[in-house]
Amino acid sequence: MTKLHIKKGDQVVVIAGNHKGEKGEVLKVIVDQQRAIVDGVNIISKHTKPNAENPQGGIVKQEAPIHISNLMLIDPKSGEGTRVGRKEVETDGKKHLVRFAKKSGEEIK
Repeated sequence: MTKLHIKKGDQVVVIAGNHKGEKGEVLKVIVDQQRAIVDGVNIISKHTKPNAENPQGGIVKQEAPIHISNLMLIDPKSGEGTRVGRKEVETDGKKHLVRFAKKSGEEIK
């Protein structure tokens, strides 16, 4: 499995497809399929049978997964899309990897 550049809670922008230019927060990452569910992007209408949560049934609007190659992280400084790099940082004598924005060099939390 490969390391993904996107995590749950990240702010992303869609760079390709029908929803190009839309921004949102990553709600869930499906690692084995390399897809992510982004808040407010790729909305589909799903027909559901009546169940405990929805006793009426009917049509429910929800987000569908989008491939992570079509997503780009938003730079915390400029608010635009940026590529992601990783660098090793030492704090309190311990080394750990930190993601940073390639455009501004700013660390991504």
